Amino acid sequence: MSRIGKTPVDLPAGVEVAFTASEVSVKGPKGQLTFPLFPEISMEQEDKQVVVTRTGAGSAKTAAALHGLVRAHLQNMVVGVTEGYQKALEIHGVGWNVKQKGTGIEMQIGFCHLVECTPPEGVAVECPTSTEILVSGIDKQAVGQFAANIRRVRPPEPYKGKGIRYKGEMVRRKAGKALA
Repeated sequence: MSRIGKTPVDLPAGVEVAFTASEVSVKGPKGQLTFPLFPEISMEQEDKQVVVTRTGAGSAKTAAALHGLVRAHLQNMVVGVTEGYQKALEIHGVGWNVKQKGTGIEMQIGFCHLVECTPPEGVAVECPTSTEILVSGIDKQAVGQFAANIRRVRPPEPYKGKGIRYKGEMVRRKAGKALA
């Protein structure tokens, strides 16, 4: 049995969980999220906790893998609708900057053209300074994926350290050419 899967998910005040045979829905102060429920997994709500269990349908190996996965997704959805998720990125490079353009951002990062990034539904992006980007939303996967897409435009390079990186990310630097 999965150690993660057998831990119950605590529901804070103001969070409602509704589940059918095919999907789970979590509603909270910041919004609503849904996730498909597999036939190998079932849920039970006891007071202010939700317990994820295996039904015995399908193969035991698949059920064991899905047990922890569904519980982790449920926990992420509960945290998302109460607190939300946020990723911070920073731009390193001389003359490189970012500015807000409508709901998206416009980056000048060493290309001959401006790079525009528009966030998906449910994700917000803002620029507190000209070298910082904040991506926030209630869906952990969507926030992380959009932040990764922004970083992929110009990942940090190892010689000068220029590029877009997560806040606090350490880039291993390489030594340049050694002249003899």
